[in-house]
Amino acid sequence: MPDPNPAALDFLLSRRSRPARTLSLPVPSPEEVARLLSAATRVPDHGKLEPWRFLVLARPATDRLAALVEARGAALGVEPERIAKAASQYAMADLAVVVVQVPRPTDKVPLIEQAYSAGAVCLGLLNAATAAGFGANWLTGWPVYDEAFRRDGLGLAPGETVAGVLHIGTPTAEAPDRPRPDLQRLVAWVRE
Repeated sequence: MPDPNPAALDFLLSRRSRPARTLSLPVPSPEEVARLLSAATRVPDHGKLEPWRFLVLARPATDRLAALVEARGAALGVEPERIAKAASQYAMADLAVVVVQVPRPTDKVPLIEQAYSAGAVCLGLLNAATAAGFGANWLTGWPVYDEAFRRDGLGLAPGETVAGVLHIGTPTAEAPDRPRPDLQRLVAWVRE
């Protein structure tokens, strides 16, 4: 017989991301971050490979990364508006957690399943931060796809990628709602 948890389901049905620009101090303490990460890692992880790791970004690291985004954008010929937007994601961040996908060589678990696990960690962290009363937003952006930014800015090893950059802080504005998926259009029951 199911043992429902209506509060948890209501939470999931009402969860919203907070725009990163609306997150401010205070941010979670190191102890709170550890608890959020512990919750985030309770995801499907076939083969118990832990194909992810974390970089917790705080100031002045976020300022350094904002400057690197500007330099890399100019070197790559990225449009100034895109550079400014990407740099601001780091410049305004008092705390961000980079979820790094770390592929583990194995014949048993395809790399795509390892990537899904890293994505699940991102969603788990987003939900954990929200459940703890913080606002959170899962972002990426062009810099995390730039090898030099990943290597020089984040210290990633060859083959490692960024699954998400999760900004966490105290919300300063109401979270906007957005239209939700039309399940009538997306769900097909298969009974035979």
